[in-house]
Amino acid sequence: MIAEPLVSIITAVFNGSDSITNCIESVLNQDYPRIEHIILDGGSTDGTVEILHSYGDRVSLWISEPDSGVYDAWNKGLKLARGEWIAFLGADDFYLAGAISTYMQLANEHPTAEFLTSRARLDHPTGYSPIFGGPWQWPRFSTAMSTIHVGVMHRRSLFERYGNFDTSYRIAADYEFLLRARENLQSAFTPATTVVMRAGGLSDSTAALREAMRVKVAAGVRSLPMALLQLRLGIARFHIRRTYLKARSFFV
Repeated sequence: MIAEPLVSIITAVFNGSDSITNCIESVLNQDYPRIEHIILDGGSTDGTVEILHSYGDRVSLWISEPDSGVYDAWNKGLKLARGEWIAFLGADDFYLAGAISTYMQLANEHPTAEFLTSRARLDHPTGYSPIFGGPWQWPRFSTAMSTIHVGVMHRRSLFERYGNFDTSYRIAADYEFLLRARENLQSAFTPATTVVMRAGGLSDSTAALREAMRVKVAAGVRSLPMALLQLRLGIARFHIRRTYLKARSFFV
């Protein structure tokens, strides 16, 4: 029998007392037997640390110390992670039942894959709960971050080959990291919805779109004029979506 690979789940949190329990419980309730959950707290003052203490050794490892943002915390987590597969679960997000088993079944079916993608459900205060995510495809990915970072799994070999996250980016370093592989990224997709992601945050902003533009130009996958055009289209879609959600809120 093939040994089940260890999966490392890395969570960065700062003042997340209202959501970290759901995040932790969603990992503890997985039916996959070999998971380590590494939590990097940035020095919370709202009770998050006390919640982490309450879990004792049920959480594989947690550290509370100042950091320079989420990607700095993720890089710390990468140094500590022992798993063959690595995922990044936000403190505001949580896995659905059977998520990790679904990923590992996909990995077993696609032994050359280094990047596993799935679908994620967005949890919006208005009750709007769209499903996002699809197969990784280079032409589309070179245009925009078309995978949901909480709905993916990375094989350790990706980080061994391409390094860690570039902390000079505050919002789009995960996109920049995956662009390093370009069309050579070996990916596999499951249509299963594996995770729920809370709406909002820096990734859902025009600032994220602007930083993604910088990433594409710096990586050489888009010229500046083309990247600016895609930015304008992205901002237009962003405001259309915001207008729709604002209008929808009146009927909830």
